Amino acid sequence: MQSTCLNCSHTLTAEYCGKCGQKASTHRYSLRHFIEHDFIHGVWHVDKGALFTVKELFTRPGNSVREYILGKRAKYFSFITLLILTASISAIVSHYFPIDFKALVPQNGRDSINSFEKLMTSYPKIVLLISIPVNSIFSYLWFRKAGFNYSEHLVLNSYKTAAEILVGLIFTVITLFSDHAAVVASLYLLCVFMVSILYGTWFYAQFFSQSGYSKGSLLFRSIMIPVSYLFCTMIIGFLWGIFSVLLR
Repeated sequence: MQSTCLNCSHTLTAEYCGKCGQKASTHRYSLRHFIEHDFIHGVWHVDKGALFTVKELFTRPGNSVREYILGKRAKYFSFITLLILTASISAIVSHYFPIDFKALVPQNGRDSINSFEKLMTSYPKIVLLISIPVNSIFSYLWFRKAGFNYSEHLVLNSYKTAAEILVGLIFTVITLFSDHAAVVASLYLLCVFMVSILYGTWFYAQFFSQSGYSKGSLLFRSIMIPVSYLFCTMIIGFLWGIFSVLLR
């Protein structure tokens, strides 16, 4: 072990620098070390990293995110890194195996569909990312007595969205085995809807389970967050359609 930290030059007395926290032993980068250590250990390590975080998001989503927000962060993948990683992988996969949402609209009706509906169906991942601050408003309002600030709600909804993107990614890969565009697009939208309601309710109910709400109130408020978002989307789409007609 070297005597001084290569990051801040502080004298080393333990495995990690007492000033900046960097590990005392560092290594020269090589292709072999990158593959064997940095990639496998940092991303797919079973005790921490992306794989562990993904496993937690689908086994104990709300509890794990609450732990992260309350300070137990060493074993979890950063929410922003996970979000960027899942969105990037999904965008790449979708480029090669796109879901044709136009197949849901009759040929003679495709020209009349308003621009808001086009945005919702053409860019579902962008819509998911936009949903983060919107869902955060609803989760903050429905659980404002829980004591979490809006920024913390942004974190919890970022993890939720990353999980939803992963579900969409899995479904996109499944489309490889189907030649029926309309059926696939319909099932995809149904899948997104069900994930938004069912997974969202489970996620929020777990997260706020220790915030002092009764079981009935907890379940009702957890359901109302995704319902509020869907209702808000319907209102915006309706108003958007009206203004589109008036501006023609």
